[in-house]
Amino acid sequence: MQSYTTTAKILHWLIALLIIAAFTMGLVMVDIPGFTPTKLKYFSWHKWLGVTVLALAAVRLLWRHRNRPPAHPAGMPAWQLKAADYTHVLLYVLMFAVPLSGYLYTTAAGVPVVYLGLFPIPAAFEADTALKALLKPVHYWLNMGLAALVFMHVAAALKHHFVDRDDVLKRMLP
Repeated sequence: MQSYTTTAKILHWLIALLIIAAFTMGLVMVDIPGFTPTKLKYFSWHKWLGVTVLALAAVRLLWRHRNRPPAHPAGMPAWQLKAADYTHVLLYVLMFAVPLSGYLYTTAAGVPVVYLGLFPIPAAFEADTALKALLKPVHYWLNMGLAALVFMHVAAALKHHFVDRDDVLKRMLP
């Protein structure tokens, strides 16, 4: 069985966990009423997770460029090959688009991003209420798209493992 590299596996699972954490935190934090210290803390953590996902996604993309993934299983139908390839491209696009849209939304809101409370990330532009109103649903729907795509990705991996009984899932397991 041809497997992914150890680095690719670590980046895959670390980014997956961080995306799940950021998504969950995003859902929780927006439901906290008012303007509380807990809500502010969750917003900061959510931003830190987003910045980390963005950085790790860049590392992962560079790694994948230099270390080709294993070939698809022989005999896989053409439509599944295309679906797998398009899904992976979209996952990469969204791993960048979601945190970038969050950063732009935060910038438009006039709220600074200070990574881990230590490293200020410069604002891309001045606060802009009209842009903030536009970017809020963009960030939300990109997140929902990413969640749906992750669900499809997991479902496909489980289908390969339990129905097709091939090595697609095993290639990415530690």
